[in-house]
Amino acid sequence: MTESFSRRNLMGLPLAELSEYFAGLGEPPFRARQVYHWICRRLAGSFQEMSDLPQRLRQRLEEEAFLADPEIVERRQAADGTVKYALRMLDGTVVEAVVMPMDGHHTLCLSAQAGCAVGCRFCVTGALGAGRNLRAFEIFGQFRQLMRDQKLLGQRVNVVFMGMGEPLFNFDQVVASLALLGETVSLRRITVSTAGVVPKLDALGQLPRRPNLAVSLNATTDEQRARLMPGVARWPLPALLEALRRYPLERGRRITIEYVLIAEINDSLMDAKRLVRLLTPLRVKVNLIPLNPDPVYLPGLAPPSEERISAFAGVLAAAGVNVSVRRSKGLEVAAACGQLRGQLAGRARNGGLAFLPRL
Repeated sequence: MTESFSRRNLMGLPLAELSEYFAGLGEPPFRARQVYHWICRRLAGSFQEMSDLPQRLRQRLEEEAFLADPEIVERRQAADGTVKYALRMLDGTVVEAVVMPMDGHHTLCLSAQAGCAVGCRFCVTGALGAGRNLRAFEIFGQFRQLMRDQKLLGQRVNVVFMGMGEPLFNFDQVVASLALLGETVSLRRITVSTAGVVPKLDALGQLPRRPNLAVSLNATTDEQRARLMPGVARWPLPALLEALRRYPLERGRRITIEYVLIAEINDSLMDAKRLVRLLTPLRVKVNLIPLNPDPVYLPGLAPPSEERISAFAGVLAAAGVNVSVRRSKGLEVAAACGQLRGQLAGRARNGGLAFLPRL
């Protein structure tokens, strides 16, 4: 994808900046509101779709501006309806996003970074290494492309920041993207998932309007956490749990605790009992996620047996913890975080693709 950078990218501009742009064109203020509506609510892919603009203005915008949506470079659909996307940004950076059909709605999983510095031992994105932050318009562009490609405008959708990267390492741009997403999706249907960046958790809690919060915990001791999630080990479990205790929750909301179960590493009954003690008395629900294996990037790691998963969940349930087991969707299309991009990178190295995804 190439664009002339002498043209102005209008995608993701706040309404105030869009108003300044149209004032510079000599257009009345309501034109900015019209275009903002088309970009953020109608998810228009071109200026020509903006049917209530005069043709002369549409033509001028085609010549002097553009909408920097990412390009869909690969799309894979699983038997369960899950669709995994590889999306290329203007500079050639490739990230992943996923659409998952659920009961009565679709969930869109977006990336906040092109890579991840947390380095989780069980995550392909972590194995691929750190990459750059995505801009707000690049995050919102993922949403726009998925919504249009799946024809979901007007339908019930959830949005989760559970793709590539640690959202709270890209705090300012993620918050800016929430403002854009909030034009179409209620913040009560948007979830930001973090590995536990304590200072930014506090900053997220101070926002006047907050998304749902999910925390990827995956460990019940600091030693275990440092081994599994080295990039956030600087914030020990007591500091993280204290941050969760002071995090403001609206009535009826809970923090989601995500716990990836890895055979013989963090799936023992002792781990389950420690997890109960750590989470008491937080208002949480726990998603147990059996590891989605990848023999290339995650050698030697496997999900526990069904018996160990059930036993682990049973300890939590017996203690009164709201717990569920989340089954991976889209296994055959590399739907876990980083898997598709990892495959694309491997194919590029072997001459199978014309581009090498860049971080």
